[in-house]
Amino acid sequence: MQQEAGLTLFVMGVAGCGKTTVGRRLATRTGGAFIDADDHHPPQNIDKMSSGTPLTDADRWPWLDAVRDAAADLRRQHRYVVVACSALKAAYRERLTAGDPTCRFVYLQIAPESVRSRLEGRPDHFMPTALVGSQFAALEEPDDAVVVNATKPVDEIVDEAVSALGDHLK
Repeated sequence: MQQEAGLTLFVMGVAGCGKTTVGRRLATRTGGAFIDADDHHPPQNIDKMSSGTPLTDADRWPWLDAVRDAAADLRRQHRYVVVACSALKAAYRERLTAGDPTCRFVYLQIAPESVRSRLEGRPDHFMPTALVGSQFAALEEPDDAVVVNATKPVDEIVDEAVSALGDHLK
């Protein structure tokens, strides 16, 4: 049975902004479950990105549906679920939430040059630096999210997000 109170928090932003790190820390802080949307990419999406080819919307729809369904399943068991997911476009965010009023977004805002520097330090990740431009080209900044500067220390980002979410986390 789904909890009456609680949230599904989507930590969103471009590749390399810190979604997974911040998401894990937010889940720990709220006592919630954590999902990394990257774990739900089918192999063909990972192969495509690894080769430097940006995903299309057609590539993303099944992936977003899988992430949404995984979050909904966990939400039945946990008061809070935190999902690290790029959610770059408004349509993607709508697909992820499916109109659920208990969903909120934390947007990790960062400049392209900071992302490039971070991605260069992650040689084992499937997202190459060459795709930074496509990430920013696809990004539609949300107007209904908690916006946090992603270059701050992780604990500061989490503190700021928790403070901004306030009563939603009680």
